[in-house]
Amino acid sequence: MLATVTGCTVVGIEGRLVDVEVYLSAQLPSFDIVGLPDTAVREARDRVRAAVKNSGFSFPQQRIIVNLAPADLKKEGPQLDLALAVGILKASGQLILSEVPLAVLGELALDGTLRPVRGVLSMVMAAREAGFRLVLVPLENAAEARLVNGVQVLGASSLSEALEIVTGEKEPPPVPQQKENPAPPQADFGQVKGQEGAKRALEVAAAGSHSVLMCGPPGSGKTMLARCVPSILPSLSLEESLETTKIFSAAGLLKAAATRISRRPFRSPHHTVTAAALCGGGRYPRPGEVSLAHNGVLFLDELPEFRRETLEVLRQPLEEGNVTVARLQATYTYPANFMLLASMNPCPCGMLSDPAVECACSEWQVRRYRQKISGPLLDRMDLFVDVMRLCYDEVSGKGDGEPSKNIARRVSQARDLQRQRFAQSEISCNAQMGTKELQVFCQLDAAGRDILRHAFSRLHLSARAYDRILKVARTVADLDGETRILPRHLAEAIGYRQADTSPRLAMTRA
Repeated sequence: MLATVTGCTVVGIEGRLVDVEVYLSAQLPSFDIVGLPDTAVREARDRVRAAVKNSGFSFPQQRIIVNLAPADLKKEGPQLDLALAVGILKASGQLILSEVPLAVLGELALDGTLRPVRGVLSMVMAAREAGFRLVLVPLENAAEARLVNGVQVLGASSLSEALEIVTGEKEPPPVPQQKENPAPPQADFGQVKGQEGAKRALEVAAAGSHSVLMCGPPGSGKTMLARCVPSILPSLSLEESLETTKIFSAAGLLKAAATRISRRPFRSPHHTVTAAALCGGGRYPRPGEVSLAHNGVLFLDELPEFRRETLEVLRQPLEEGNVTVARLQATYTYPANFMLLASMNPCPCGMLSDPAVECACSEWQVRRYRQKISGPLLDRMDLFVDVMRLCYDEVSGKGDGEPSKNIARRVSQARDLQRQRFAQSEISCNAQMGTKELQVFCQLDAAGRDILRHAFSRLHLSARAYDRILKVARTVADLDGETRILPRHLAEAIGYRQADTSPRLAMTRA
């Protein structure tokens, strides 16, 4: 007998439907799975056999052939376990299903218990797009699946319960209440003493989602400043929240009790991270840190300590907002539209820029330290900020700085202007502007053109740096509430670029 059940799998971060075709024939008992299954899918034979028997059903003593269609798509993970079990019971006549289109997914334990799987949000979205209005998932994944509108989600805790639900013998149990992903308390700019120039630069960066490189001696507050940035970023919109949640779900990082991510992610990988872990990949490709930071912040502390070949993978996502991972079987594209924050010391000992402490590094050591960061990567940074050591009065002072909520209000107002400006396009902030948008929204008057012409020749700027200065100037104008870019806005944007040509950073280009 032949039976077909619709299951789901995850390819990259996208869900794909899989037709599980089960054929029983009167031959010696065997269980074969074809259709490019990976190890986890092939091992489902033993899980399904034990789960069916321990759930009170009989396992067919016949030859079982399972085809996973489309046959040229690599099937990964244990989420096809439930579809395999339902297909075998349906083909053996132990289960009669209605004609209502149903998609099923879930991992089976040996005792028949249904375990949660990763990528449920992506798979349920794929089922909805294919016209399915009924989806059966493990109970622990039901709250996550309920985030997809237009689909009735049935949650079950075991194979026997799942079959009773789909046959109408039992009402589905209540779905756990949806919760937002808990996040630790955020650092506040009000706790940062001094560093007013760096705070202003980070405010500009947050308002336009620009990339920032902070340079300064150890202990000057670079890491603390970076960790305060999420507190001034606007909240995720519903669309951004679902997109971010989808990535975390596909990566298996979404906790069962927390179904929706409402805060912008802040990712800070260690400098020993590999290129595959940063951009995504591996034997079975998964989203990397740049994708997990999508719609949020990626912070690289002590930038020169990262391997140079690892840092070079940032070029594509910084320019295009996504990253492409090519493998022999397929090519995967992950979203990677993030705000890059990076910090570094001016030299190995960190005292090159400190007027009070003599640097112990030789010129060769400084040059070697700096050459770990390539010129093309530096050219993709929007703002360069010098963070100097605080004096005693600043450190011992009791006065708090401006709190994050005040800065966040100005950032939110600037982002609102940008959303209105780009309402008819796919971009949402100034950092994403292309050549067409720059020509329309970043027009300069005669005085502004003269200022930029002088800076272009004096600072030896590249064409990319020219565009990034205009983007930053547009953000400064938005913070000022101006519709036009005035000379003072352009001067501030150029000032954030001048650190790129300082003697300390110039060694990198040698």
